Amino acid sequence: MAVAANLRLGFFLLVLPQLFSAGLAVEPLSVGLAIGIASALTGYLSHPRFYCSLMECCRQEEPLNVTALQLDLQNKLFGQHLVKEVILRAMTRFMSNQNPKKPLTLSLHGWSGTGKNFISKIISENIYKEGLNSKYVHLFVSTIHFQHDNQLSLYKDQLQAWIRGNVSACARSVFIFDEMDKLHPGLIDAIKPFLDYYEQVDGVSYRNAIFIFLSNAGGDLITQVALDFWKSGKKREDMQLKDLETILSVGVFNNKNSGLWHSSLIDKNLIDYFVPFLPLEYRHVKMCIAAELQARKYEADPEIIARIAEEMTYFPKAEKIYSDKGCKTVAAKLDLHIEL
Repeated sequence: MAVAANLRLGFFLLVLPQLFSAGLAVEPLSVGLAIGIASALTGYLSHPRFYCSLMECCRQEEPLNVTALQLDLQNKLFGQHLVKEVILRAMTRFMSNQNPKKPLTLSLHGWSGTGKNFISKIISENIYKEGLNSKYVHLFVSTIHFQHDNQLSLYKDQLQAWIRGNVSACARSVFIFDEMDKLHPGLIDAIKPFLDYYEQVDGVSYRNAIFIFLSNAGGDLITQVALDFWKSGKKREDMQLKDLETILSVGVFNNKNSGLWHSSLIDKNLIDYFVPFLPLEYRHVKMCIAAELQARKYEADPEIIARIAEEMTYFPKAEKIYSDKGCKTVAAKLDLHIEL
């Protein structure tokens, strides 16, 4: 930042003698004033706060706006009381810690359409205003970036180099791994040294980075626990993390299609939180539809909301409690019901 500003001042001082040699009349007072202005401007432009208001900067030391995150979770995420609780607590504690012992590692599990990608977006936007488009937020999709099983060794080397390079540039880097259940078993273990309790690895500290894993694996286990709660007459909101976390971690560890099958990340307790996303009920689907309407600047018409919600498919077949696609097809359904 200071380098760019000093270059501007240097250019000004370089051009100034040429004005004299060209025979232009320049008052001494004007020259002094111009140099003074240029010096002041250099200092102003090089100030981090001003620079970062124009350009995106690494948020290595800036605190988290806890109120903003809390409002986003409350107003944008539906039917996931456990997720709200865990994410708020985890992010608040981690980003307020000036000397964390390890990177924050979150493993998000649940059926498609329950909000895993959405929560990654919320987390990213509460760290960097550009969100998922930030140069400090890095998204890996297994079916795009790690397609070929016969290139596993190459992928491991590339993944390590990519993480090392980006954390070297910005300690508060965010790495999101989507579709973990389609990832080659063992690939994710390549980043174990970066998630462990090391002060540095080859001269680089990874302790301020954030790693987020997204997977459909464990969705059936979560749904079964939720269904058992419903059958026993308990409220959904009475479900606690302890009712799911152990079942989920063991189930994912033993699931060959989880991306974390027999992973050392689980075996060495390097995943800080297993975050369960519950299946969404009819009332939550209606909330998703209303939010999508409002996002498109339409009135949240109860008739349209009910009509679209009824078109979604639910299970078990007799009770029709949970949406089998969550809110994933809400936007597509809405396109058929509103005039463009």
